[in-house]
Amino acid sequence: MFSFLASCGSGVGVMKGVVFTEFLEMVEDNFSPNIADQIVEASDLPSGGIYTAVGTYDHQEIVTLVQNLSAETNIGIDQLLHAFGKHLFGRFVEGYPAFFDGQQNAFQFLQSVEEYIHVEVKKLYPDAELPSIIASLEAPNHLKIVYRSDRNMGDLAHGLIEGCIKHFDEAIDIRRSYATVETGHQTEFDLRRAA
Repeated sequence: MFSFLASCGSGVGVMKGVVFTEFLEMVEDNFSPNIADQIVEASDLPSGGIYTAVGTYDHQEIVTLVQNLSAETNIGIDQLLHAFGKHLFGRFVEGYPAFFDGQQNAFQFLQSVEEYIHVEVKKLYPDAELPSIIASLEAPNHLKIVYRSDRNMGDLAHGLIEGCIKHFDEAIDIRRSYATVETGHQTEFDLRRAA
């Protein structure tokens, strides 16, 4: 989930086009098609802002688009990435319902990301470089997630987690912390479900 929609790529510095197409769709839906056009034009992108879902593009393009959307809307980059994560999770539910078969709650789903969903993503995109998502159940109502990626996308991951919680309609508190590690960026999420 996090990998395919947030940072699936065929090498360091590239991302799948689905990230770009979904981002521009979110901008059109939440702001306007005009603002989407304005940020693409202001970004002066090597791709020209023309994306296909299965193509691969320099990940710096998404960074530039988010920066320009932030400048256009006066909304912080962290807030925009968070909102994008929630949007992506909703699209993930629509596009990949099989991943939710048999999943009873958010904790169960989140624990399946590394061992099940990432395996399936690798079948679709063998050259994808995926982030590491380690989810460990500390107690029946306490889950810890460690998200590591070459890209600093903790806000996006947070939005994805919130989208998951909303999908399963649960009351779960999220706390997070950041660290820079040898393998890139690391974000830790501490999730506690209301008893």
